[in-house]
Amino acid sequence: MSKVVVLDNGAGLIKAGIAGERDPAAVVPNCLARPLSSKKWLIADQLLYSSADHDLTSAAVRRPFDRGYLLNADLQREIWSHLFSTVLHVTPSSTSLLLVEPLFNLPSIQATVDEIVFEDLGFKSLFVADSPSLVHLYEASRSPYGVVSKTQTSLVVDCGFSFTHAAPVFQNFTVNYGVKRLDLGGKALTNYLKELVSYRAVNVMDETFVMDDVKEKLCFVSLDVGRDLQIARRPGRDNFFRCTYVLPDGVTHMKGFVKDPDEAKRYLSLEDGSTPSELKTKEEMDDTEDAEKTKGRRTIDLTKNEFSLTNERFLVPEMIFRPADLGMNQAGLAECIVRAVNSCHPYLHPVLYESIILTGGSTLFPRFAKRLERELRPLVPDNYQVKITTQEDPILGVWRGGSLLASSPDFETMCVTKAEYEEFGSARCRKRFFH
Repeated sequence: MSKVVVLDNGAGLIKAGIAGERDPAAVVPNCLARPLSSKKWLIADQLLYSSADHDLTSAAVRRPFDRGYLLNADLQREIWSHLFSTVLHVTPSSTSLLLVEPLFNLPSIQATVDEIVFEDLGFKSLFVADSPSLVHLYEASRSPYGVVSKTQTSLVVDCGFSFTHAAPVFQNFTVNYGVKRLDLGGKALTNYLKELVSYRAVNVMDETFVMDDVKEKLCFVSLDVGRDLQIARRPGRDNFFRCTYVLPDGVTHMKGFVKDPDEAKRYLSLEDGSTPSELKTKEEMDDTEDAEKTKGRRTIDLTKNEFSLTNERFLVPEMIFRPADLGMNQAGLAECIVRAVNSCHPYLHPVLYESIILTGGSTLFPRFAKRLERELRPLVPDNYQVKITTQEDPILGVWRGGSLLASSPDFETMCVTKAEYEEFGSARCRKRFFH
């Protein structure tokens, strides 16, 4: 059996490796970037290792994907060529490829992808999969006696870079007519954080990599937005959310960092359901307010380029649950899930609610699953159970499902070969993948 490369080609991150392995050999940004200090564009894995040499502040970024779809095929070809030759060291002519594509990929884009795979790169054969079916396959294999495995049914919620999808899976196939989409993903959340910080503190509209880091390290999902907004207005130590992020200076540190990690975790001490008055009385606040203000001024080092975050930390992930608050004419994630379930046969409803699987980088925000369950419970009939599982590694879950599928004995028979592509063309070959 020939070697199989599994490629989860996300709009934000590419996960690539050899079938049968547990983890991909490479998890790299799907983009090119040029730092201000360099004339050379850095590609994929070079962006991860360049931080010692280059300050990525205000780096120009070029992505092959826009709004979830492949629009710059030449750029994607360049990134793939680099990945296969320099990082994975594979010879395409003797290698099969399992490629994970976005749901509802346009036929014109599919034809372009096939052309790159077979004509430009010269792979031996190709299989195309979608992320929900691979996540389902992996979770079913992990717990063979669980609900997902026994019923062969699940509802995969994939919060990716460009979109969030709620996708029912039945008998290992994604139920296309039941998939519901929210036009929000990690990119939109980063952009919203950029706007908030730029408006309140320092202009970071060009700082894509830095603000991604701020989002991943400091943002969390609120379980009680009203209460948390009250706490966020408090001065000094009474504000459980205030923390400081130091921007890269290009001299002593090339990467940004959280100034006081312990301070950034103070919000975890807030008990679920506690009110601001229970945390501290008004009189105590007044006594300490002046002292804390003075102390607060001293802790901000004006010689460094840094900024403080308070309510931005939970207002950014709040977009996923309440897009209407930002003027978006879209339902929140909980309603999106209910609509996806209601699109399926009523017999499947109780099983789907009991087997919700969260995948994708945006589900890594602390308290994400807890908040989703709290939003979902009132929308679901009382006699149905709601069970939400977050994948052990939501970024790698799709790739691991692909690795499992590509190492099965009959995988080669499922693929389209280069000869078939040359004889029948892209459209006929694609019918084999049930898309």
